[in-house]
Amino acid sequence: MTKLSIELSENNVGCYVKTNLKNITHEEIQEIKKLLNKHSVLFFKEQHLNPQEYIRFASNFGKPAEYPMLKPHKDFKDIYVIERKKSDKGIGFGIGAHTDSSYMNNPPRFTFLQAIQVPEEGKGNTLFYNQFLAYEALPNEIKNKIENLEGVFSSQGKIARTRVQREVEHGTNNTKEIRSKHKLVQSIDDRKAIYCSPGHIVEIANQNSDQKKLIDFLTSHQTKKDFSFSFAWKKGDIAVWSNKSMLHAATIYNGDRKMFRITVQ
Repeated sequence: MTKLSIELSENNVGCYVKTNLKNITHEEIQEIKKLLNKHSVLFFKEQHLNPQEYIRFASNFGKPAEYPMLKPHKDFKDIYVIERKKSDKGIGFGIGAHTDSSYMNNPPRFTFLQAIQVPEEGKGNTLFYNQFLAYEALPNEIKNKIENLEGVFSSQGKIARTRVQREVEHGTNNTKEIRSKHKLVQSIDDRKAIYCSPGHIVEIANQNSDQKKLIDFLTSHQTKKDFSFSFAWKKGDIAVWSNKSMLHAATIYNGDRKMFRITVQ
């Protein structure tokens, strides 16, 4: 089997993978799947895939999923345009740590993000937070406490306010709240990760006391600097991550930024 060349990122939050995604082989796809389970986020620099090539690559990892809040790209139904504009008022799209669509009964397993238009390198970064590392650093008392608990996640959680301007432009007019429950601890290849989207969690199921205290503790712990890496985009870059074991967040800046997102189940 081909051995892909990789380089770990800061704090071991994911890794860079050196390959040409235009000519990816079946063997390399299988290796990338293993790397995703192990490292949770992978970075492919300066790939410059066209939309068809991008969709074809992502489709190796699952069935492209619908995003219930925005309409897809007018020409490519599997791609969603994640955009911020210099003229935007208020908080930008995706500000605040979260995992994609955790309010769905079957959230997307992986997210793919491709840089179409980005500011100068070092601005408009995406922050990633490794939830394997976050779980490992929990006190045993908290590990035991959350082992069998379920979080309740809502499409109207606090990150919903970052979607407002894009929903005005090309929203689906889906105003009905979507809620789901998921275990706060998820396992991948016998490793455990915290699954708690700070942008979507609204309560902990079957917990009558101190649940706000526990949510505040978890969401603060999950986003510590020790578990984080800030990825600087260049046009053409692609990042792929596991929504089971990785949080992400856009960063604040004033400028234009356009990304193509694909999620798969």
